[in-house]
Amino acid sequence: MTLFDWSIWALIVFAYVIIQRLAELAYANANTRRLLAEGGREHGAKHYPLFILLHSGWLVSIALFAEPTAEPNLLLLNAFVASQTFRFWTLASIGRWWTTRIISAPHFPRVKRGPYRFIKHPNYALVVVEIALLPLLLGAPAMALTFSILNAALLWWRIRIENAVLGERVGTT
Repeated sequence: MTLFDWSIWALIVFAYVIIQRLAELAYANANTRRLLAEGGREHGAKHYPLFILLHSGWLVSIALFAEPTAEPNLLLLNAFVASQTFRFWTLASIGRWWTTRIISAPHFPRVKRGPYRFIKHPNYALVVVEIALLPLLLGAPAMALTFSILNAALLWWRIRIENAVLGERVGTT
């Protein structure tokens, strides 16, 4: 089965994810440029291309190999909708500080509002859920497991770098 054989609900969900990811990249790139202009510095740049490869591979694999049913699993679909609500809350809370790269400077504040009051890295928690949930929703459980393992390895690397960098910041917002 290919992307073009999918049910309309699966196409809508997948198209939403593609559009949402592209919009986030545009927002993140604008924030990255601004933060660098404000004295920020990129940390951990070596692992960034691996995230691009992982997320691109995840989406391409879903498009090529997922086989959604005619009717969605409503529990998984509702979990996906809830995850997107959490995504918007997370991005709204971090606002101008959110990028897909690690851009920091000691004079940048640490965000402590929204889900950042409760979870140190809410966006990473969300991505963990999404990497597993979308393939499960679209009928690809092996893909969910494979990409979850790869994502966990990259996040382990990235969170160690980010925690060290965040420790240099003073003040909160």
